[in-house]
Amino acid sequence: MQRALLAALLAVLLLLLPAAPALGASAPTPAVELSASQAGKGGDITVSGTGWRAETLLILLICGSSAPGTGVIGGTNSCANADGRAVTTDSRGSFEKRLPVAEPPEPCPCVVHVATVTGEQQVVDAEFVVAGHPTAPLPEQTGGGRLAVVTGTRLRGESGLLVRFGAPPTRTLEFTVGNVGTTPVKDPLFQVGTAHGVFAPQWEEQQWRGTIAPGRRARIELPVRLAAGAHGDYSVSVKYGGKVIAEQPWGVGRPWGVTVFWILLVVVVPTALFRIGMAIVDRVRPPGSRHARRSGRVRPPAAPSTTTAALPWFTPDSAPSENRTERPTTKGHS
Repeated sequence: MQRALLAALLAVLLLLLPAAPALGASAPTPAVELSASQAGKGGDITVSGTGWRAETLLILLICGSSAPGTGVIGGTNSCANADGRAVTTDSRGSFEKRLPVAEPPEPCPCVVHVATVTGEQQVVDAEFVVAGHPTAPLPEQTGGGRLAVVTGTRLRGESGLLVRFGAPPTRTLEFTVGNVGTTPVKDPLFQVGTAHGVFAPQWEEQQWRGTIAPGRRARIELPVRLAAGAHGDYSVSVKYGGKVIAEQPWGVGRPWGVTVFWILLVVVVPTALFRIGMAIVDRVRPPGSRHARRSGRVRPPAAPSTTTAALPWFTPDSAPSENRTERPTTKGHS
């Protein structure tokens, strides 16, 4: 009986062995291909890629002072950002997009820089030559220094009264990093991104001034600023070396002061103007009509005066006695 059970277990293991390598297989490596390795300003090339995450937003840029394996030196400030393009991979992680050729702000060597916008960072730099663009040697890089966040991040600051009336909310992002490399890191360049809800973050480069020696820590403080009138759920992310090293949620209250302002503007202001207008009309009315309007009744018009002046030569009550005629009194007979 035991031998039968062992034989059954061995049979099951043999069936599972061919599937074991598939379970441990690594994810495909992102790759990028260009339709041409060289083109001049004003032209365009087709950029295609495979092995990327499915349904992922990518950014395509032509960058100077860069080479495959060294990354984009100086960050996206070395790229022709105005002529970049965005593309979303399909369900198989592939894409194809036409990219206009533009001269980057830095001299060549140049690359076509393809990177994910959200999620885990994936970056591929394909060598490319911008015909007619100046060239210069790559600057020296100290690649032995690496930064890692050693403590959690937090947003410091409060919203003032002006933020309630639509002023831009501001905070200070604080986190501690440690140099886990073998060489000092001088003036590290960070990318701070703010995202609203499910939308992709908007990245802004900020440089921290200072040197972090190997094995040492440093407290990093970076300002964060949103647009005027912003409200809702936001998230703040920090990138260094093309990787997201910290994230922090940020809930921004609604600027109710703006709503109150519009209520005052729509209701109170017309009422005040009406009362001012009525006061002006009341002042220009004649005095009689003004008093009548206030008392609530209208007086009838006054009757014309009929007083007649007495004649100077005739006064009935004051006639002289000599001019009066006395009547004889008639007495009755007894």
